[in-house]
Amino acid sequence: MQEDYKKALEHLRKGDVVLYPSDTIWGLGCDVRNEKAVEKIFQLKNRPENKAFIILISKIEQLSEYVVQVPEIAWNLVEFAEKPLTVIYPKGKNVASNLLGPDGTIAIRLLKDEFCKGLVYRFERAIVSTSANISGQPSPKIFTDIAPEITENVDYILQNPKGENKNAQASQIVKLGLGGDFEFIRK
Repeated sequence: MQEDYKKALEHLRKGDVVLYPSDTIWGLGCDVRNEKAVEKIFQLKNRPENKAFIILISKIEQLSEYVVQVPEIAWNLVEFAEKPLTVIYPKGKNVASNLLGPDGTIAIRLLKDEFCKGLVYRFERAIVSTSANISGQPSPKIFTDIAPEITENVDYILQNPKGENKNAQASQIVKLGLGGDFEFIRK
């Protein structure tokens, strides 16, 4: 497993795109600061650039690195969420400009799954996470659900040695406002 992490990290540091089993479904990822790599993911997915991606962090303290002002409610929501929870924050920072929403928002999920968390922790910064599918197609729960157009065009594929979660589901998504208001986008 350490060798697989090492190869994935080499690719991430070079600005490549990796395919990996996230804490939810299969995802495409890259360095959050590399605009060209983010652009490659948009092209792989055939996704409109006005639809932002999620980023994954390995520890809660990283929120302040990527969010201009973390609303107070976020700390408890993120730390105590029982299921994977993606939070959309009002204003992001320290990421490629094409990674933010058109209004400057940023979507972040704190990982709890040890395998995926291990990758992000070793990379020492957030990575992009978006479903490994062509835009508009179903999200891949298992590797064989991924279209060949994706698997043949990524730079590295990282497999979890413990196998796949056949019951994988996309994360819940909540959008936060600075005043503590929130709205569930996906439950």
